Amino acid sequence: QVQVVESGGGFVQSGGSLRLSCAPSGFHWDLYAIGWFRQAPGKELEAISLIDSKGDTTKYADSVKGRFTITRDSPRSEVYLQMNGLTAEDTAVYYCAANYWNRPLPTQWFPERDYTFWGQGTQVTVSS
Repeated sequence: QVQVVESGGGFVQSGGSLRLSCAPSGFHWDLYAIGWFRQAPGKELEAISLIDSKGDTTKYADSVKGRFTITRDSPRSEVYLQMNGLTAEDTAVYYCAANYWNRPLPTQWFPERDYTFWGQGTQVTVSS
């Protein structure tokens, strides 16, 4: 059974940190690029980070660059998003998704429609 499960969300004060986890299962996730997205209330879904299938290259949106770090742990079959310096503007539901892409990342972001498997999301709330 294919599953993508996010965890690690919660409530944190401004300036604090959280680490989100994404646990894919039921498919050959090592052939997939993994992306993190977020959706704040009343706003569109935003792609914020991406890592290639081997964990060699990463991408970040300008809104999180320098504060967030994406990594993948192949033995544990997990992808992490370390979030530091959180502000109220980071409050959102965070999703991870998998796109079948066993090559280096392209320059452009993948469109949302390219992602095959999506998680249910985890809420992150940052108090100001």
